[in-house]
Amino acid sequence: MKSTQELLKDLREDSDLNQLTVAELIGTTQQQYSKYETGESELPLRALAILADHYNVSTDFLMGRTDCREGITGQSMKVIGNTSAGEVISDILSLDASGRAFVIECISLRKLKETCTCTGKK
Repeated sequence: MKSTQELLKDLREDSDLNQLTVAELIGTTQQQYSKYETGESELPLRALAILADHYNVSTDFLMGRTDCREGITGQSMKVIGNTSAGEVISDILSLDASGRAFVIECISLRKLKETCTCTGKK
């Protein structure tokens, strides 16, 4: 996983923003924001929250704690019917190790089936 500093720079560049624009967004100077990107200073929580909202990512993603950009929003997303992604994750985590392994195997097989280009005909 990337560091917060790498993520700050990547997200800014992906959005075609300069440091001054992002600095103004979080209420600081370009020089101070540059220190956040280089790791010379730590990003304040208020700024972390503003940037997470601005880039539409989770704070955990922005801190480099997860590769899941969506965070709680992604967990609230409905997977099917009224069942949310978070509920599915909770259900999987409530299983014992062999149950979790079985679920992962089923998902892997399903993904393989969906990506298979063969027709099954000889």
